[in-house]
Amino acid sequence: MNGEFKYSVLMPVYIKDNPEWLKIALDGMMAQTLPPSEFVIVKDGKITEELNKVLNEYKQKHPVLFKIMGFDENRGVGLASKFGVENCSYDYIARMDADDYCIPERIEKQYEAFGKNEKLGAVGCLVDEFTDSPENVISRVMLPLKHEDIVRFAKKRCPIRHSALLMKKEALVNSGNYSDIRIGEDYDVAVKLIMHGFEICNIPEVYVYMRINPDFFKRRGGIKFLKSIYRLKKNFRKIGFYSRFDFMRSFVPHAAVCLMPNFLRDFIYRKFLRKNYKKD
Repeated sequence: MNGEFKYSVLMPVYIKDNPEWLKIALDGMMAQTLPPSEFVIVKDGKITEELNKVLNEYKQKHPVLFKIMGFDENRGVGLASKFGVENCSYDYIARMDADDYCIPERIEKQYEAFGKNEKLGAVGCLVDEFTDSPENVISRVMLPLKHEDIVRFAKKRCPIRHSALLMKKEALVNSGNYSDIRIGEDYDVAVKLIMHGFEICNIPEVYVYMRINPDFFKRRGGIKFLKSIYRLKKNFRKIGFYSRFDFMRSFVPHAAVCLMPNFLRDFIYRKFLRKNYKKD
């Protein structure tokens, strides 16, 4: 391993985040076998006193490590992430959400992947989804592994998971950085990287655990969500990533799922878009 390897952890935080879950996310990154060189915490609007208390505690314990900044008003994950990237000091950026968890070897394994392919702009991994605690895994997100498979997969669905990414800052910035969107910012980043000639891979092991709330699938329905997805995929068509066929093949099924009753959407996601988790 390169002793000069340094990376920033980018983590947006907003008012509805849970203080205890935030601690779990921060501690997971603090415990990495390759420890972070800095945390860039972006407060996306005003947050609760409890969340501020957690951030202040970490800042007091690690004053050099933590950079805490943000906006007075909520601007969405896209702009918060863009602002965070602009304030990251190092060549690699590990994206992390404030309610997820990752195991200590995550960054080490992802960095090893970069050493095997200089064309990589981002490295992800498989993800387990859980409720309550990381021990209560309910499903596994199976993602394509190799770049060529990721490109094909991306013609229909998002081929990565945001809080599982380690990215080269230069690749991210040269691809256009994050956009001013509130839904699908990870999908948007993946497509931008691909369109600008950078490769992506997913490691075939689970190093990140994503929290699933009771309304997780409910929030992926309705007219407002559908309009955001339409704008996102219409832009993929505009920049030449989607053909007209790709757009129809991707958007029409997504629209159908968005407009389903909540119970049916929940069934579709769990039955067809996830791998059920069974303990040995």
